[in-house]
Amino acid sequence: FDNLLDEFTYDELVESIERFKKKKSKKKKKIGTSAPRYLQALEILEWLAVSTYSVEFKPDLPLSGRVIFPLSINDRKGLEDARFVRFTNSDSKVKYYATYTAYNGITILPQLIETEDFCSFKISTLNGSGSQNKGMALFPEKINGKYAMISRNDNENLFIMYSDDVRFWERPKLLKEPEVYWEFFQIGNSGPPLKTKKGWLLLTHGVGPVRTYCVGAILLDLKNPEKVLGVLEEPLIVPEENERDGYVPNVVYSCGAIIHKACLIVPYAMSDTRSGIAKFNLEQIFENMKLLENQ
Repeated sequence: FDNLLDEFTYDELVESIERFKKKKSKKKKKIGTSAPRYLQALEILEWLAVSTYSVEFKPDLPLSGRVIFPLSINDRKGLEDARFVRFTNSDSKVKYYATYTAYNGITILPQLIETEDFCSFKISTLNGSGSQNKGMALFPEKINGKYAMISRNDNENLFIMYSDDVRFWERPKLLKEPEVYWEFFQIGNSGPPLKTKKGWLLLTHGVGPVRTYCVGAILLDLKNPEKVLGVLEEPLIVPEENERDGYVPNVVYSCGAIIHKACLIVPYAMSDTRSGIAKFNLEQIFENMKLLENQ
């Protein structure tokens, strides 16, 4: 790869990979050894490269027309469950991030969207041992000087992790396990944490009997979000009778919410068929929470 400059195109990378393969192939014929590891490494390298790209829209294009469609082999079956967050840096500069799942029909790949103006979008991969499953949600600001992320690394429990680089995640820490009937099988987040005076309000989803998905909430400590301060023992949103039928039945699901005045506004999907908006009194949510004395 010595022929590659500091900046290079995807096509130039592919050409270098092919030259490297040919060189290795000649050596293999001479010494009679195989090198499956380097082939796997090259495959991963190309896989990552094709998943890193930019999308540009003209400023005069209506926001509703700025749609990011599948562009790589890794997301050809869908860009799923984007969790957008308005992120404020320590210098008060604002950037918008979204974590989402790229799906190729067989495997998934956690991805990241970045934009400052919703015209220019940068797409890249989320990497590291902590980026191994669906449902990653970024905090809207750094915690103790580090990016913070909610995840579900084992496909069952909620985890939290920290990083100096928003694209690389390691060492997830267990945050919460399923405890009540409506989240008996697994839990996950339903969007980035929301900052309130009482703590970080994290919407969750739980999977219960008959694979029924419900939306709930927990409260995390502002300075140390590894501490769970309170939980809702009953869900906020459950599938109503007219919401149960659809492409994926018995599911209500959200990827984010906002706080407006004294209310929590939650857009959510019903059985992957249609969508709605739920509105809650924020103070009433806190009043209904079970406070955890050990925290």
